[in-house]
Amino acid sequence: MLTKRIFYYLIGLSIGSIGVYFFWQKKNATFDYGMDARTLKTIRIRKIEYSKNAKNTMKTSNIDTLKVNTILKNGDVDFGKSKPRQKPCADYFITGKEKLNNINLLVKRCDSIATIEEIIVN
Repeated sequence: MLTKRIFYYLIGLSIGSIGVYFFWQKKNATFDYGMDARTLKTIRIRKIEYSKNAKNTMKTSNIDTLKVNTILKNGDVDFGKSKPRQKPCADYFITGKEKLNNINLLVKRCDSIATIEEIIVN
């Protein structure tokens, strides 16, 4: 009797898990719980602007906005080099990953605008 209950429980659990998996996959839900993920998300949801210095570096180093957006999505925030509690706008130092690990961004995050202040190419 107990094995029958466990069997039915496992069938229901597996069907429910598969349903939830497909439901969340179609919604494009993100789970940004880590410090890096939350910080990068708060930068991405703001209007992005580029300083003159950043635009010049983009032209000379052949960096486009796609690369910058990739870093803002998948990069690592170096909190040791950042100033997250600075008022009125926080400064964040973001490093790229994998193929973009030679590109670093200095981002100033304000209430409604995030400005790419500097792009550092190593």
